[in-house]
Amino acid sequence: MAMIRFVLRVLGLLVLASGFAALVVDGTRSIAASSLKVISFGDLCLTLFPARFPLLQPMVERQIHPLLWDPALLAFFHLPNWLVLGMFGLFLLWLAQPKRLQIGYSSRP
Repeated sequence: MAMIRFVLRVLGLLVLASGFAALVVDGTRSIAASSLKVISFGDLCLTLFPARFPLLQPMVERQIHPLLWDPALLAFFHLPNWLVLGMFGLFLLWLAQPKRLQIGYSSRP
């Protein structure tokens, strides 16, 4: 169990660091352009998976439900890249937390 927590903690820190790097990149691009320039999570997915990502929409609409794509997933893929990576990193760090001891309760049988 400790090894899984360690791996989750390392992955969480790496994802959180990449989210911070994406925030710095977006900030630098925005300052250089004198307007807000944000890379969306969908653009990142399209860059990383150019052949597979366009196939996601027809698969979701056909296999699951068309309403899942348009209001939910489309809004998710329009979120800023740094926000999605940061929240996922924080979620992984939250999963890696050790179990809290209950203060005031006896642990003896």
